[in-house]
Amino acid sequence: MAKTEGRIFGINGPVVKVKGSDAFEMQEMVYVGNEELVGEVISITSDTTIVQVYEETTGLKLDEPVVGTGAPLSITLAPGILSDIFDGIERPLRDIRKASGAFIDRGIKVTALDENKKWNVTIKANVGDAVCGGDIIAETPETKLITHKIMIPPNLRGTISWVAKDGEYTINDVIAKINTDNGELPLTMKQQWPIKQARPYSERQAIKKPLITGQRIVDTMFPLAKGGAAAIPGGFGTGKTMTQHQLAKWCDADIIVYIGCGERGNEMTQVLDEFSELIDPKSQRPLLDRTVLIANTSNMPVAAREASIYTGVTLAEYYRDMGYDVALMADSTSRWAEALREISGRLEEMPAEEGFPAYLASRLSQFYERAGYVTNLNGTEGSVSIIGAVSPQGGDFSEPVTQNTKRFIRCFWALDKSLAYARHYPAIQWLTSYSEYIDDLTPWYNANVAPDFMDKRNRAMAILQEESSLMEIVKLIGADVLPDGQKATLEVAKAIRVGFLQQNAFHADDTYVPLEKQNRMLDIIMLLDDRMKELVSRGIVFSKVTETGILDDIIRIKYTIGNENIEAPFKEFEHKINDTFDALLAQHNEGGIS
Repeated sequence: MAKTEGRIFGINGPVVKVKGSDAFEMQEMVYVGNEELVGEVISITSDTTIVQVYEETTGLKLDEPVVGTGAPLSITLAPGILSDIFDGIERPLRDIRKASGAFIDRGIKVTALDENKKWNVTIKANVGDAVCGGDIIAETPETKLITHKIMIPPNLRGTISWVAKDGEYTINDVIAKINTDNGELPLTMKQQWPIKQARPYSERQAIKKPLITGQRIVDTMFPLAKGGAAAIPGGFGTGKTMTQHQLAKWCDADIIVYIGCGERGNEMTQVLDEFSELIDPKSQRPLLDRTVLIANTSNMPVAAREASIYTGVTLAEYYRDMGYDVALMADSTSRWAEALREISGRLEEMPAEEGFPAYLASRLSQFYERAGYVTNLNGTEGSVSIIGAVSPQGGDFSEPVTQNTKRFIRCFWALDKSLAYARHYPAIQWLTSYSEYIDDLTPWYNANVAPDFMDKRNRAMAILQEESSLMEIVKLIGADVLPDGQKATLEVAKAIRVGFLQQNAFHADDTYVPLEKQNRMLDIIMLLDDRMKELVSRGIVFSKVTETGILDDIIRIKYTIGNENIEAPFKEFEHKINDTFDALLAQHNEGGIS
């Protein structure tokens, strides 16, 4: 039932001014015009209400009605979310395509989820049970991979007075009833939640586990914690989208939420095509069985681009509340910030740096702070990890979106144009990237991978730092004048860069690398460093090492040794390295080389 009604008296793109009522509320969802376009109240004065419209406003006229709903902009949470693709305000694009074709008609009315599909429900609650928000009362297999847990809405508390029998039900069927202070209420599998309000939890936990991605530069050099937040900034063509695709395919989260926010339509088409064909390596089922996609392309209404971020993180929190680990990919937050800037300009607000609104930082913090590893209201543990791509114009990391994002994330994977153009992928620059989660995650790595794993990681980073310093000298006077010890450092650094950090997404054994293999590859590189230093200290000419071809063999081990049953091949390769260097030492001792 409509709460209140006003009339349009001004239209500026997606921003509509309304007069005729002072009863609207901030962030209230409204229907705008005769076609009932979805909008949200964003400003209220003594005589004017300002609404941002999430649909195309072409054709909207003055004096058309604006009807309030009395509730904030919310999305539907129920079985049927996974494997689907939605726009920025949770309208299913497949259903829209059936109703209106390839383009979204204005004012089109479709339900967010299929209300006719029946789900095989197992009831977990009993009559007389005292329950509160978050408690699980039923379960249903949403896909072959994910069991959907039906929870009491967070704001309810009471005693179960009636439960249905196990069987097939739609999301609107009553499966239980609860006695509350306000009387008996029916419970269905469906609940609504406002997208700009974080879902509650019992306690935020300390970071303790990494999000394993199978990408060596991420897992070993700059790890992201489960429940952490990371940014992938990079200029055009540096591989932001493809890096996020790779992380989405291979990370060990239970559920993936992928938000295409303001990206090109052909890129989103590629995402849909790829994800529909991908097989989950852990279950051999389609990856879409545990993925939800939100598509808001660059030609869609700009206001909906702003909403898509909040829609995605609300869906992620909902599955977190069930006890799942969720990874959210937002591509890209720069397009989202541009939407904020456009709407702010139409509102005639005072601009801050580069025209962005003064509240850019607070909006970014509201988004990234919804990441976390938590104890849920029902006692389970779950996490939301957020990975946001940033698209600074011209690759300038000093621009406002990148700089403000760095304030609220602890993992920064800086993509480098020169690496991308040299076909070095992922193009994450190891000298400008960082992860503040390393100290938090070191105990886990040392306990679950190897006791000295992080020591080897730190040693490899030190070699790369030394290489950077030496390359300044090489640029001035060339490499030939360097002493053999420094030449050896450059070769070890090359083995780290090309053999370890560079990864081939199209190679069956290199697209995903387990931590055990990452550790053994580091062992090989550290062994190389030790033996090189030993030879140089004995006065053996460095060029004799390169003539053996062992350096090229080390770079190629990512291809020559598979991901399973790796211990024997790595032991054999260690023997090969030692035999090669022992032979050089023996020749030197006999006077054969110097």
